[in-house]
Amino acid sequence: MALILVAMMLTPVQAGDVSVSQSEPAEDPKQPNANNTTMYMWSNGMATEWTHFNTNETESVEEGELFEEKDNGQINIKYRFTMDPTLDKRLNMTVGGEIRANFNVYWEGDIDNGGEGTCNNDCEYLNITVYRGASKVYQHTEQPWPAGNWKSVVFSYTINEEDGHNVWDSTNDNPIVEVTMKVKGDLQSGSLPFTTQGNKAAFGFKLGEEARVELPIDESSWSKDFQAGMDDSMGDVDTPGFTLVVASAAIAMAVFVNIGKEEENEA
Repeated sequence: MALILVAMMLTPVQAGDVSVSQSEPAEDPKQPNANNTTMYMWSNGMATEWTHFNTNETESVEEGELFEEKDNGQINIKYRFTMDPTLDKRLNMTVGGEIRANFNVYWEGDIDNGGEGTCNNDCEYLNITVYRGASKVYQHTEQPWPAGNWKSVVFSYTINEEDGHNVWDSTNDNPIVEVTMKVKGDLQSGSLPFTTQGNKAAFGFKLGEEARVELPIDESSWSKDFQAGMDDSMGDVDTPGFTLVVASAAIAMAVFVNIGKEEENEA
């Protein structure tokens, strides 16, 4: 009877049929994966901007760029590219890896406060900020370049543990890229007929592959354990069933010992 009890204790118990395979849904190309860690900026041209990890977007403007201009007065640029669809994975960034950004930007007009132009503490240089949800990861300020020219704006940020941006927790840390700039124009009619004086204000911003942010996503991000929240911060996790076997063995040993004592007492 004792041997039967021991055998029952050592028999693994499983919940459900683990041999049944479950089909996994197809990956959304707008979400990051092991082969694509770069976000691209998009807009419908009507004050709606978004970003995702696919190089194709049929809802974005056909021109492939945003462009605003104003003869006289200020252009206040504030584009907020929020990931859509929302990030559905946890991402583990490689410590020491770099967030690398590349944008193509154009401007005209006045941008320098306190100069001889029209700016009166109401102009701002180009700022591009990367957010992890509500947390600011890095802000880049680009120094002015000659007006009337497109420029490739490139910058990078190194991930480190001290800043706390190495783990991006799915929907709680949905990526956002914000672009801001304030330029002013003072174009007006000249003293002679059909003439003008001053300069208009203008801002241009390329979309798609000319507006991208590459994230240093570590390979560990794609493991099921990490997606389930079982990363290093949770400590070691026991192998499924191992704890049950050890406990059963301990109980079985105790049974043997007790049986032996009973036999000795009866003798």
